[in-house]
Amino acid sequence: MSRIDTYQAVIFDMDGLLVDSEIVWHVAEDDLFKSLGVTYTQEARSLVVGMRVDEFLTVLRDHFKLENPVEELIIQLNQIMVERIPLQVKAKPGAVELLIFLKERGVPMAVASNSSQSIIKVTMDSQGWNELLPIQCSADDEVAGKPAPDVYLTAARRLGVDPAQSIGIEDSPRGAQGVVNAQMTCFVVPDLSHTSPAAFAQITPNVFTDLHAVLAWLKEEA
Repeated sequence: MSRIDTYQAVIFDMDGLLVDSEIVWHVAEDDLFKSLGVTYTQEARSLVVGMRVDEFLTVLRDHFKLENPVEELIIQLNQIMVERIPLQVKAKPGAVELLIFLKERGVPMAVASNSSQSIIKVTMDSQGWNELLPIQCSADDEVAGKPAPDVYLTAARRLGVDPAQSIGIEDSPRGAQGVVNAQMTCFVVPDLSHTSPAAFAQITPNVFTDLHAVLAWLKEEA
C-alpha cells in the first residue's frame, strides 16, 4: 500500500503551486498600479501575498490612498490576468505527473483557490485540466479567504470526503495556514518568488522542493 492510499483526497491551491503564475500576477499588479500613478514596491506586495483578490486590493487601496472603488480595481486586474494567463502561465514542474498519477489511482481531487472563478476557469482551460480537476472552488464564494479554512472545507464537502483524512497542498504561508485551519494534512511546495521554506516552520513539517518530490513521497510504501 502506498502512502496516498491512507488519504481520501488531495486538494490543491492553484497560483504558485500548480501553475507558475505568481510572477505574472506581480507584473499585472505592477501595471495596474502604474496606470493609477503609484509605485508598487516589494514592501507593498509583501503585505498581501496569498490574500483573496478583493482583500488584497482593499489593503493596497488603503496603503496607496487611492479613491478608486475596490470593485473597479478587481475588474481591471482580473481582465489583465485573463488576457495574460493563456500566453504566459505554465504548469509547475511535476504538476502534470502528479495530477495524472492521482487520477489513475482514483483519488478525488479539487482546486481550492483564493483567485476568482474567472481566473480559475481560464487557468484550467489553458492547461487542459478540467477533466483532471472538475471540482474548482473559489474563495470569492466564501465569507473569508485564506487563511480561513472555508474554501478548503467547501472543496472537501463537494468531493464528499473528510477534511481530516485529506491532503491540502499550498505554496504560501497564508494558504498553508488555511489548510491547517481546515484540519487537513498540509503539504507545502514554497514558491520561492515570494517565500522560503523557513516561513513554514511553525505551520507544517511537510515541506517539499517541488511537486515531483510530493509525487515520490505519495508513491512510497506506507
